[in-house]
Amino acid sequence: MFISNAYAQASSTAGGIASFIQTYGFFILMISVLYFFMIRPQMKRQKEQRKMLASMTKGDEVLTSSGILGKVMKVGEDYIGVELFNGVEVTMQKSAISAILPKGTIKSL
Repeated sequence: MFISNAYAQASSTAGGIASFIQTYGFFILMISVLYFFMIRPQMKRQKEQRKMLASMTKGDEVLTSSGILGKVMKVGEDYIGVELFNGVEVTMQKSAISAILPKGTIKSL
């Protein structure tokens, strides 16, 4: 009287695919958005930074990540010698260089 009858449901393959898309579609969408808006541009910037550091030669004028301007005097594998002004040279890691400036930038300051 108070208990209703329980009937088995028929399984359908279309329902299985639709529930899979509903369940995992959001996660797949989020991963693809993260890849195209965060990971891919970061990888591109890192590639450009490595290319810039590899092309650095003696005599280039550089800007460090701390804002110091200088002229490259020695180029090593991991370290470079940067002349800040006449007679003052410091040794820095290559990774501290944020930009290579156009020639004559330091003299125009």
